[in-house]
Amino acid sequence: MKDIKVKADDCCASPGLISVEQAIEKILAHAKPIGQVEQVDILDALNRVLAEDLHSTIDVPGYDNSAMDGYAVHSIDCQTSGSMLPVTQRIAAGQIGTALETGSAARIFTGAPVPEGADAVVMQEMCQQHGDEDQGHKVTVNTVVESGCNIRRAGEDIAKDGVVLNAGKRLRAQELGLLASVGLAEFEVKRRLKVAIFFTGDEIVSPGQPLAPGQIYNSNRYTLRGLLQAMDCEVIDLGIVPDTLEATIDVLKQAAVGTDLVITSGGVSVGEEDYVRIALEELGELSMWRIAMKPGKPVAFGKVENALFMGLPGNPVSVFVTFLLFARALILKLQGAEDYRVKPVTVIADFDWHKVKRQEYLRVRLMQKADRMLAQLYPHQGSGVLSSASWADGLVEVKIDTEIKKGDQVSYLSFQGLL
Repeated sequence: MKDIKVKADDCCASPGLISVEQAIEKILAHAKPIGQVEQVDILDALNRVLAEDLHSTIDVPGYDNSAMDGYAVHSIDCQTSGSMLPVTQRIAAGQIGTALETGSAARIFTGAPVPEGADAVVMQEMCQQHGDEDQGHKVTVNTVVESGCNIRRAGEDIAKDGVVLNAGKRLRAQELGLLASVGLAEFEVKRRLKVAIFFTGDEIVSPGQPLAPGQIYNSNRYTLRGLLQAMDCEVIDLGIVPDTLEATIDVLKQAAVGTDLVITSGGVSVGEEDYVRIALEELGELSMWRIAMKPGKPVAFGKVENALFMGLPGNPVSVFVTFLLFARALILKLQGAEDYRVKPVTVIADFDWHKVKRQEYLRVRLMQKADRMLAQLYPHQGSGVLSSASWADGLVEVKIDTEIKKGDQVSYLSFQGLL
C-alpha cells in the first residue's frame, strides 16, 4: 500500500481535505476479500457471507397445491355460474387425495396437494355447501372457473437444481428461511473477520467506575463493539490506552497480530496528545487522513503489518457516522459481500439548512404527512450529542455549497439499511 498524496485538484472547499466519495473509493481500493471459508450449520449462519452458490435439491413447492381453502374441481364442469357438484373427498394439508372424477369436487385446504385430474381450486367464498360433510354433500360453484386458478404449481418458487442464493450474499433471517425451505442444513461461508479495537484518552473511563473531575464515560467502546458484532465480526477488544506515544505504539503492535483490521477511536487529530496517527506512521503506512465532512473530519486509513487500519474520531456521533460511511463498506468488502455500497433514497426536508463547506450528515427522523415522507431534524446536531443518533432513524446528506429549504428533496440514508 502506497501513501496517497492529496493533489491540489483533489481538494474540496476546505484545503487539504478529500471528499467523502474520494475517501470511500480509496478505502475500498485496498479492501481485498478474505479467502478463508468454513462450514457452518444453518442455525449459526445469521449475518454470515456465503462463500459458494447454493442450489436446490428439490422443487418448491414440491407438488401442485391449493393456494386457499375451497374446492378442487375440473374447470370443464364449471363453465357456468351455479354448477352443482357432489363432494367426494376431503383433503387437508399433509394428506394425499385420490384421483378426482369428472363431475365431482373435493373439499381442499390451503397447502394440500391438488388431486390428480383437478385443474382448478375455487375459493370457498364463491361456493355454497349443501348438507353435512359426514353424510355426503354437494357444493354449488357460483362463478365461472378457469383452468389453473388458485393452484400453486410444483417448482414455481424454486426449481430443482436451480441457484437459490449466490456467493457473496449476506444471510438475513429471510435467506435462512429460504435455505431451510430447500432442505439445506450446512454450507460454506467466509470466516469471521477479525477486528481489533482500542480507545485513547486519559479522560475516558468505563461505565460502572466513578468519574473524577474532567473525566467522561467511554461510550465509543460500546458503539463500536455493537456495530462490529451486528456485522458478525470477531472483536478483539484491547480497551483504553494511556495517552503516551509508547503505550500507543505497543498496543498498535499488539492489535495488528493475526487480525484483518484495526479500528481505533480518538488520537488521529492534530492535538499534542493525539498519538495514534503518529504511531501508525512509525509502524506502518498512513494512506489517507482528513475528510471534508461533518461530523468526522479526522479519519485516518492505512496499514500496520498485515492488517488494515482505520482511525475514527473521538466524538461519539463522529464515530457512529464515520463507521457507517467508511468502516461498514470496508468490512463488507473484506467479508466478500456482494452489496457493500450505501444506497440513499430521496425524501422531503422538513427543515432549512445553510450552505456548508464540508459535506454534512444530519441526524433526522422520517415522518409521514399526507402522501409525503418528511425528514425532521434533531434540534442539536453537535458531534458530541449522541442522543441525536439514538433519536434519529437515518442521515440526510448535505453536499458542499448546497442550501436546503423546507420542501426540498434531499438524500437520506436509513439506519435500517446500514445496520
